[in-house]
Amino acid sequence: MTLGQRVFVCLQYLVPQILLTRIAGAFARRRIPLLTPFVIRRFIRAYGVDMAEAVEPDPATYPTFNAFFTRPLRAHARPLAPAPALLCPCDGTVSEAGSLDGGRLLQAKGIHYSAVDLLGDGELADRYAGGTFATIYLAPSDYHRVHMPAAGALERMGYLPGRLFSVNPATVAGRPGLFARNERLVANFRGAGSSFAMVLVGAMIVGGIRTPWSGRVTPRSAEPWRILTDTQLFYERGREMGTFELGSTVIILFPPARVTLAADLLPGRKVRMGEAIGDVREADEPLH
Repeated sequence: MTLGQRVFVCLQYLVPQILLTRIAGAFARRRIPLLTPFVIRRFIRAYGVDMAEAVEPDPATYPTFNAFFTRPLRAHARPLAPAPALLCPCDGTVSEAGSLDGGRLLQAKGIHYSAVDLLGDGELADRYAGGTFATIYLAPSDYHRVHMPAAGALERMGYLPGRLFSVNPATVAGRPGLFARNERLVANFRGAGSSFAMVLVGAMIVGGIRTPWSGRVTPRSAEPWRILTDTQLFYERGREMGTFELGSTVIILFPPARVTLAADLLPGRKVRMGEAIGDVREADEPLH
């Protein structure tokens, strides 16, 4: 890490993370004549956002920054790779991907963290010990809706409060256990005889995380909570399952011998929602 990156990481311990994030979220949800259109246009220019992909390409039609930031894309803007491909759940950049070392995930070179700490559930962590994971970072310019990498029924969802460190590459490389310390949503799905988990990690200035079945999940409370379902909520592969109001990180986990990741799914690779990032194999027998 450079000196500047080290300073950036250290400063995050000093700034009021939650207050700044709540202020940013309040602004993003509010319609402010003249100011909101100005900020949207400056953002598009600064980050090179391709508005031709959006259902509504005219920036002036978005009433709030959140409406612009979470904009839906035109049909077929993200074609889905045919089954049995494992779909990339979002646009972004691969942070890390590979096999869990027992119950540990690789955060960055030389830095591991615990699946138990990430998921907040020992039983779930046991399911994924020795399995497969992929971590994808969403930059501000990326499409910020998250989709299903495979088909599955929602089994449980948990909210885990935490810090709101940035999740940019500098902080990932310099803050051990980052993803297990930040506020996050953990959704576990049961698929064809197996299961998989999707973790949506909050971060500084991320105004909220939403799901279609529960609405806004973060910011919610200072206490963790969990819901169990009767598996009535079934989501096809490629269907939208969540939205970030400003950027963050998605982590997907699969049990052992269920997924073979693409050989070129390496740190730094740019990916787009719907492309193949591996293959999924159905379980030979139900997972108990």
